[in-house]
Amino acid sequence: MKSVFLTGFMGSGKTTIGKLLSEKLSLPVIDTDHVIEEKLNKTIREIFETEGENKFREYEHQFLEMMPTENMIITTGGGIILRKENRDWMRKNGVIIYLHCEPEEILNRLACDQTRPLLDGDKQKNVLSIFTERSPFYHEADFKVDTTTKTPEEIVLEIENLIR
Repeated sequence: MKSVFLTGFMGSGKTTIGKLLSEKLSLPVIDTDHVIEEKLNKTIREIFETEGENKFREYEHQFLEMMPTENMIITTGGGIILRKENRDWMRKNGVIIYLHCEPEEILNRLACDQTRPLLDGDKQKNVLSIFTERSPFYHEADFKVDTTTKTPEEIVLEIENLIR
């Protein structure tokens, strides 16, 4: 089975769904952001603050191309789709599932989250702006699953039906 790439905006459920899907399909799960943090021994926030977003996106691309292309669930950072070469690589080497969540629900889910550097400042304005910018790229996925009002179990079942 080709690897499954879960994409979507921050707070859309990629990490939660990745873990549950991993259990359901008996496949390992790996998170691209965690790999970057582990390999560089820095948090995403530290990378953004000391090296900038562009350098982070370079690391993201570098580590993406090291991901297994079979029998793996891969949860991605929300901005991985910004680079065309990332979208092309995932499409060529796996199945891309876009976990869509409405911005209002994203704001609810991220209300107390202080770990995301792109949300510093006016959180509502930033979420809407980034969501609008990324939306066309997310829609290039092989499948779209709306996570706004569904339970994690419903989402996993829907994904399982799409990829089998």
